[in-house]
Amino acid sequence: QVQLVESGGGLVQAGGSLRLSCAASRRTFSRLYMGWFRQAPGKEREFVASISWTGIRTDYADSVKGRFTISRDNAKNTVSLQMNSLKPEDTAVYYCAAREGPTASDPKKYDYWGQGTQVTVSS
Repeated sequence: QVQLVESGGGLVQAGGSLRLSCAASRRTFSRLYMGWFRQAPGKEREFVASISWTGIRTDYADSVKGRFTISRDNAKNTVSLQMNSLKPEDTAVYYCAAREGPTASDPKKYDYWGQGTQVTVSS
């Protein structure tokens, strides 16, 4: 089992930045592939970014490329999402997720989820 706890959400003006963090409970965190997803009201959960267990491979949704950066610190069992140049359409609950297999963008392929953290971008 893996417990994931997100932090760092909040309210920010358009053009601003936020950094989300996710702390994982498992000692073998370095063997987990990690992802960030988001869900806006009335919409399906969507892929934002993912990172391989080594950190070498990262993938991003087209909507956040060049603005968001995913990273991980295996020594601290954490994964982060740096969000810059935020837009009102980035407003959503952001979820950290983990899976045992390779990186993926399909939320159904993830085994563990955090409780989510709200990000609100005002115009």
